[in-house]
Amino acid sequence: MSRPWLSWRHITKLDPARAHTPAHLRAIEESGTDALMIGGTQGVNRQNVATLLAMVRGLGLPIVLEPSSADNVVYEGADYLFVPLVLNALEPRWAGGEHAAWMTQLVRQGLAERLPWERVVAEGYIVLNPEAAVAKLTRSRTNISREEVLGYALLADRYLRLPIVYLEYSGTFGDPQLVKEVRAALRQAHLFYGGGIDSAEKARLMAPHATIVVGNVLYSDPAKYRETARALKG
Repeated sequence: MSRPWLSWRHITKLDPARAHTPAHLRAIEESGTDALMIGGTQGVNRQNVATLLAMVRGLGLPIVLEPSSADNVVYEGADYLFVPLVLNALEPRWAGGEHAAWMTQLVRQGLAERLPWERVVAEGYIVLNPEAAVAKLTRSRTNISREEVLGYALLADRYLRLPIVYLEYSGTFGDPQLVKEVRAALRQAHLFYGGGIDSAEKARLMAPHATIVVGNVLYSDPAKYRETARALKG
């Protein structure tokens, strides 16, 4: 499988449940971001995903759809489907149950063999902010030690052999040293980091260790969002 995300340094995450203005699209065009990821935890449905896909398709960037359930998967318009498997979820639905339900749905619809599986990529999520919507939805074990975080990373990398490990702090800035240690522990998986990157300085702190995923600051301050991507150029 081709893995273009290995060269991506900055991904812009867009929430289908939020409003997107011309100013947002202009900021994306001017930023130099490497790819777009469409996904969210609350209020996401197939219609608003399809609407956002149509809105950003002309930007000329790789588009990743990150569905939160089988009900908001759109099969046309995105380059990849990145499917989260929440490794530290206490709710089994998000550690495999929801995925099995999706596969069952594909079988019943006769789509299992027609899906372009080469574009479906599993992400091993480790959710670390207890206040994040995704943590509450999945009942993630967030109050865990450094050793436990590294254990989940090894589970994804060595045992499950997932292509991507995603450290998700979602709304708060994480520990750069821990991110560095997780990156050093991985042998074949690529590391994504998301959470609290709202300045050039924070982007520079995390970017040496992971592909950074930036979302909330685009909506709150498009100028600072542009800086997070431009800080990684040159």
